[in-house]
Amino acid sequence: MEIALLGNPNTGKTSLFNHLTGSYEYVGNWSGVTIEKKVGVFKNKKANLVDLPGAYSLNPLSADEAVVTEYLLQDEFEKIVNIVDASQLRRNLLLTLQLIEYEKPVVIGLNMMDVATGYGKKIKIEALLNMLGCPVVAISARKGEGCTVLADAVTNHTNTSLLKVDYGKMIEQYICEMSSLVNQKTNLSARWLTLQLIEGNASVLKHLHSLAGKMEVDDFLKRIEAAANKIGKEAAQLVFEARRNVVEDILASAEIMEEMNKEVLTNKVDRMVTNKYLGLPIFMLLMYFMFMLTFDWFGSKLSDLVDRFITGFFTNIISTALGALNVSPFIETLVMDGIIAGVGGVLVFVPQIFILFFCLSFLEDSGYMSRVALVVDKLMEKSGLNGKAVIPMIIGFGCNVPGVMAARTIETKRERLLTIILLPFMSCSARFPVYALFIGAFFAKNGALIVLSIYLLSIFLVLILAKLLSATILKGEKSLFIIELPPYRMPSIKILWKSTWDKGKGFLKKAGTFIFAGSVVIWLLTYFGPAGMNVEMDNSYLASIGELISPLLKPLGFGTWQAGASLLTGFLAKEAVVSAMNIIYAVPNIHSLQHLMSEVYTPLASYSFMVFILLYIPCLATLATIYKETASKKWSAFSIVYSLMLAYGISFIIYQVGRLFGLT
Repeated sequence: MEIALLGNPNTGKTSLFNHLTGSYEYVGNWSGVTIEKKVGVFKNKKANLVDLPGAYSLNPLSADEAVVTEYLLQDEFEKIVNIVDASQLRRNLLLTLQLIEYEKPVVIGLNMMDVATGYGKKIKIEALLNMLGCPVVAISARKGEGCTVLADAVTNHTNTSLLKVDYGKMIEQYICEMSSLVNQKTNLSARWLTLQLIEGNASVLKHLHSLAGKMEVDDFLKRIEAAANKIGKEAAQLVFEARRNVVEDILASAEIMEEMNKEVLTNKVDRMVTNKYLGLPIFMLLMYFMFMLTFDWFGSKLSDLVDRFITGFFTNIISTALGALNVSPFIETLVMDGIIAGVGGVLVFVPQIFILFFCLSFLEDSGYMSRVALVVDKLMEKSGLNGKAVIPMIIGFGCNVPGVMAARTIETKRERLLTIILLPFMSCSARFPVYALFIGAFFAKNGALIVLSIYLLSIFLVLILAKLLSATILKGEKSLFIIELPPYRMPSIKILWKSTWDKGKGFLKKAGTFIFAGSVVIWLLTYFGPAGMNVEMDNSYLASIGELISPLLKPLGFGTWQAGASLLTGFLAKEAVVSAMNIIYAVPNIHSLQHLMSEVYTPLASYSFMVFILLYIPCLATLATIYKETASKKWSAFSIVYSLMLAYGISFIIYQVGRLFGLT
């Protein structure tokens, strides 16, 4: 048995899915967390649960909402769990009525009762149950309260709701007409199909064309619109008004508004953090605080401990084990100077990356990130981007891959494509080890400011490029930005840990796969050369490859073959740059590498290098995702070419202008 989980965005749907199935999917206190369907098994083993993207209506506006409609049209399932935000019943119940019209058994999970109480709303569950004609279970998806009762209710409930919205004589006549055309041709509810057709659901229109014939369906639409126009309305408007009236009747019976003696905390905080003058400075201050935690206060000290463990205790154990196994000198050197040096050089920065992810998770789960989207919306709009692009780009700070995928929530194709090709400029965690390496070598006292400047540079460039692209090759329609601001809440330690681990495990996974394999290849290229094996580093194949690129990099301040060879590995994964440097310079620990960097680079050249890492080609995983989301080789190739050109141009300006001003 398969059960569909549906609800408005940011109603706690993914949290409920996790509690009902015992799995862990990413949870955030903002809309757009779920962008594709996910399948899990109920803990009671009685059914599969399908978590679908959040939708305000079954008439899709964006790519992620289209997943819901296509699922309802094409997939086989038996029941529906509709999660409803108790504090926003008026809006949520509009979707509930559409789901009831689908004529499958529906069970309501009434979430966020505590938030409703905070707004002075008292929900009478018995009245709601009687009005809707389906089971209603009070739950706390965040805490897991009531989830077992809900699971039992949905797996045992078999009756469809008897609630039927009266759309008026004219609309009901047309519903009967269309129903007679398709009744014997589909297992879907003919009434639901007709109502979705009247509302302008393009997916349903296409489906009915195949069932009843294009001419018949198009003629039906012309006639019903003509009939509605005679009374000064549109057909879709009549459908909406009828549903709204039913919702108002339900609220009159089931919702009691109590007098509030004090202002809601969320409103107090929002007056400050969304203020048009204070909003951006507060955001930058929080970012600075996050980087101070990561680089100065805790992160660097923890990284030092990991470095000492890897280069000391762990390396000694491996060395002793290899000696006991009597392995060949070739294998011993490969393991010690290739794998441990390469992978260990990246793992050293794991504490700092996890601290960064913890801070981001805290801001997300608290509800603050939705306010960031609101604060920067004006800037985004002026640059040609939709305010919804903020959410994918913030996700991109963790990893560009889910950020690109999250662009599905943007309605128009032009704005979605614009977001996708700009998103790789958001500074993901994979670039972080490179920043940490050079900050430790040159900017130890001002590390947080340096990283903040790089993040702000990425945001500034995205806005400028968006303006240029939307005025040239990506002209087109703009959509309105509407965002729901969730209530603030104190993130739980359990959710913070799960969210941090979910982000951080990707970094660890890459260290054990891409970085491991890359370290072996890099070491082999340093071990072999035109003269044979075990050659001097400068005579290796890797040096020959790096020397082909180094003249091009000289105007940027880092024209060495070592820099060129390291940058090539960044296409596989940006962390591999540090891994390559550790192998190339053959140093015992990260502090030795940083000391060596201070002799090879200047502070200006190192900043130029970090900016180049920020902007040059997307990594392989991101590029593959861009191709998947755009289905275009042209735009994938464009992402490579223009990012390389931009990286070269900006780094050139930074280095050359810096030299003119006497910086080193």
